[in-house]
Amino acid sequence: MTQTANPLLSGGFRIPFNRIRAEHIEPGIRQSLQEAQADIDQLTSNTSEPTWDNTIGYLELIGGRLSERIAPSTHLVSVSETPELREAYNTVLPEISAFWSSLPLNGSLWERVKAYAESEEAAQLMGVKKRHLQKTVQDFIRAGADLEKDGKQELMELKIELAQLEQRFSEHVLDATAEYELIVTDEARLSGVPEAMRKRAEAKAKEKGTVGWLLTLDYPSVEPIVKYCDDRELRRDIHTALVTRCRDGTFDNRPLLARILRLRDRIAELLGYDGFPDYVLEDRMAKTGAHAMSFERNLIERTRPFWARDAGELRTAAAHLGIEELKPWDTAYVAEKLRKERYDIDDEALRPYFPLPQVLKGMFEVVRMTFGFSVTELDIEEVWHPDVRYYEIFDESGEKMGAFYTDWFPRKEKRQGAWMNHFITGGPRNGGFAPHLGVICGNFTPPDGDEAALLTHREVETIFHEFGHLLHHCTSRVEIPSRAGINVAWDWVELPSQLMENWTWEKEALYLFARHHKTGDTLPEQLYERMIAARRFMGGWSQMRQLALGTVDLELHEELAPQLRTGAASYSEEEVDLVQGDLVMEFGRERFESFVIGPHFAELHILPVFTHLFSGGYAAAYYSYLWSEVLDADVFTRFREEGIFNRETGQSYVKSILSRGDSAEPGALFKEFMGRDPDPAALLDRNLGPEPA
Repeated sequence: MTQTANPLLSGGFRIPFNRIRAEHIEPGIRQSLQEAQADIDQLTSNTSEPTWDNTIGYLELIGGRLSERIAPSTHLVSVSETPELREAYNTVLPEISAFWSSLPLNGSLWERVKAYAESEEAAQLMGVKKRHLQKTVQDFIRAGADLEKDGKQELMELKIELAQLEQRFSEHVLDATAEYELIVTDEARLSGVPEAMRKRAEAKAKEKGTVGWLLTLDYPSVEPIVKYCDDRELRRDIHTALVTRCRDGTFDNRPLLARILRLRDRIAELLGYDGFPDYVLEDRMAKTGAHAMSFERNLIERTRPFWARDAGELRTAAAHLGIEELKPWDTAYVAEKLRKERYDIDDEALRPYFPLPQVLKGMFEVVRMTFGFSVTELDIEEVWHPDVRYYEIFDESGEKMGAFYTDWFPRKEKRQGAWMNHFITGGPRNGGFAPHLGVICGNFTPPDGDEAALLTHREVETIFHEFGHLLHHCTSRVEIPSRAGINVAWDWVELPSQLMENWTWEKEALYLFARHHKTGDTLPEQLYERMIAARRFMGGWSQMRQLALGTVDLELHEELAPQLRTGAASYSEEEVDLVQGDLVMEFGRERFESFVIGPHFAELHILPVFTHLFSGGYAAAYYSYLWSEVLDADVFTRFREEGIFNRETGQSYVKSILSRGDSAEPGALFKEFMGRDPDPAALLDRNLGPEPA
């Protein structure tokens, strides 16, 4: 297959997703890997004096070009997976992992990087180039460049296996989610469930040639059941299916839990770290596992009185509903009943005011008014599904900053959740500006027929959140791609995304788009006031859940992982993962117990489906969400004080944080915008309010 025939190798800015097929994956990626290796060989065989252009700059160019060629395949596995696509991608995944792992283990390459780092030219570097050189040297060392030959070989094997296991974990969650179906034949069992959801479930059943209502484990199907359904047994069935879908059978992830933890711990040990958290966090804001754990414990102590209050209120409300013992499948239902009673508001009352096209239009207007960026939609054919839309983003001078795709609705071949990713990292180039390219995806409530999709306010927040990531990528003005956009510390990367959520609570911003999808009426003042009054409702309960996940994540990697490695010798190769998988499950149950109100809550923990930890990038770093919330709540206080649409404040934020990527230490960028260090008071006030009596 020629380069021009393989759409993966087209080289154009707009990726020909409509032409990429499974048969293109292996030859396209293999050719890209071969070309990248040839470039590396050319770099290392160069006998001339090392310079920025022929060493560090060239290495950056090689890596960037390869990443851009691999990205479309990785993306398609997430949004449009077929058995053929999966097989092709998994076939070349070890080769991809091997290439990236081989770079810092390449002795000739490391010697040339070190030679340049010690040169007179390197000593004269300033700004982002100086930082990039320091980070590159650090990355080589952290990836094993100074290991002996045997250590390097072991490290490469560990990383390849880990990448395969994490991919398998993700596939199991996707497949188990897609496989589950429950047909309800008695509509009375759906009492309390919103009519729109019942219609969708009935339509799904008809598509399958079945009479009744088809329930799945996609979020738009699960949420209305656990939140509104009066049938407690049905709530139990759906909730239990959701959290246990990878605990046995074909898609059992329990053995993978133990093996992944052991591999990560061995990698950290091999590289000279006390544990995986210290290895992961060395180049992040927290720096050490101990500091991250201290952050968690401090917030746990400050959150617990609010959590105890919320738990007591849930128990009381449950008793009034005839539920003697609160179970995991009751909490969302009871909380929604209590919220409705206390504030006379629920998500369904707000949904008609948030049609998706209107929300997007309003969000783009918020961004224009605050930051000066404008967004335009283009109708293109190079998409992977008819639901996909394509947009371009411009600054005030009319310069194209970037473009992005959106893909909002669930499909069986698409992974769950919401996320943003990047395809091309542009930035300043040869006196001009190369545009960036990214994507934002979700699994929101789909439209009913020809009607626009109507969103909950939480879904509106999620769209703003992912667009915050997108802006971080597309507005970057850092000249080195590896230091640009979202290529930052993971406990900093959520600041721009979480900051954007704040505008969804401000009246002036909401009124730009919160209009009834049929009448065009603006969100009524009374409804808005009730929404704001309910903002902190169950804030202690919600925040404690995040703290539980972050704490157990750190404990798994700091405490349990070394024990699993030590104990592995006691079992045969055939039984070790099975036995230790159960040990991980039991460890999770024990550790979650201090964060919940009853044993069922701890037993039904999410570890076997916790993709953030076991197939995403949040291993030993889930604390990052609340860490970044401290930052975003604090940053928004300046917008509150100076005006949420204040262009000067918006431009200051863009220049100090949004466009700066990893060009400087995150703490320095924060201080540049705020004039001081972070203060957690804003987060505690926003999420929790005054201390309970």
